[in-house]
Amino acid sequence: MARTWFPRLQGNSRGCLAFEPFFLIPYSMVMTYATLYMYELGVTETAIGWITTLSLIVQVISSFLSGYLTDRLGRKRAVLYFDLLSWTLATIVWAVSQNVWFFVLAALLNGLQRVPSTAFYCLVVEDTRPSDRTYVFTLLQIISVIGGLFAPLGGLLVYSYGLVDGTRIMYWIAAISMTFQFIGRHLTTKETEMGYRKMQETRDLGLGKSLLDYAGAIREITASRSLLLIFGVYVLFNFQTTLKTTYLSLYMADYLHIDNDLISLVPAVSSIVMLVVLWLLTPRIPEQAMYKSMMAGFGLSVISNVMLVVGPITELAWVALSTVIAAVGMMISSPYLEAAVANAIDDNKRAKIFSMLSVLILLITSPAGIIGGWAYTFDPRIPIWLMIIAFALACVLTVRYERHHKTLAA
Repeated sequence: MARTWFPRLQGNSRGCLAFEPFFLIPYSMVMTYATLYMYELGVTETAIGWITTLSLIVQVISSFLSGYLTDRLGRKRAVLYFDLLSWTLATIVWAVSQNVWFFVLAALLNGLQRVPSTAFYCLVVEDTRPSDRTYVFTLLQIISVIGGLFAPLGGLLVYSYGLVDGTRIMYWIAAISMTFQFIGRHLTTKETEMGYRKMQETRDLGLGKSLLDYAGAIREITASRSLLLIFGVYVLFNFQTTLKTTYLSLYMADYLHIDNDLISLVPAVSSIVMLVVLWLLTPRIPEQAMYKSMMAGFGLSVISNVMLVVGPITELAWVALSTVIAAVGMMISSPYLEAAVANAIDDNKRAKIFSMLSVLILLITSPAGIIGGWAYTFDPRIPIWLMIIAFALACVLTVRYERHHKTLAA
């Protein structure tokens, strides 16, 4: 990304975002079919839920250690080493999977992703001015949106080679492309000033004292009403994301009877709508209206999901309209939520607090896979209803957070 195109991108944020498409494009292609791929290879709905939960349990452990490892290794090395382990290696295992045990191994490896997630978050945020963070997260959302435009390529592969072979090809493409991203980002970023400071502090403290210090971050979170409210919104958002990622494609194929090769059009349609929203609507949303934008986005997400379980759900036009509404809701809520969370955390405690936030998220979302799998076998619509409830509660908490924020400012 040239500086003349994005003048507000400074330092590490530029290097991080420049290589992000090499992750998000293949990710968008393959994740549309990940659950169907498992199902086609003989993994049952309940087993899919257990594998999702297993991955989340490993993520809980890696989240707890992520703050320490990010501070101990430094942001750059932590994100490089664990991205290669949790994504490159896991993706190769997915590409050669033959039965449920391959998916178990891949889930164990991919569960380590919380370490590079925390390290990336620190790397992209710490040298970025607070006033520019919404801008950075919006650009990150744009890249994700553009990645979704390539999802139909996955549909073409599935149409040409079949679901299993087509998905295997996508996993191999992802392994190569992601590895290029990890190395390119490493070469174009530098360790943050806070990273150097934390590396020294962690060496001086040692492992035992450092982990106790990170565990104490839970007390800091629970003692702050502001953090509890905005983190509550973030947890609910991630809860519905887990259900959506795991079961939406299966729901569309198995319950709504949409052809496998057409399912890839869902992220593509979402991406086009998001780009239109970004062009026409987002520039008109002032920074001070971020909480109202989040609430509007959550409200639209409720409507879009309700449409998937009521009305003429077998009509493609109805599903397409639901997809459009969901895309608008996501575009006007997600970047502002990310920025609100980033601005709520002190830079000096960022790795520690964010790692504990990840633990809290995962402790709550870990049962989502099992609950969703059990619920899906009982009624495929139940996971969608759980997503609806999560968005509704997130909207309520956002209202309370905005009021509390205004009280503190006054």
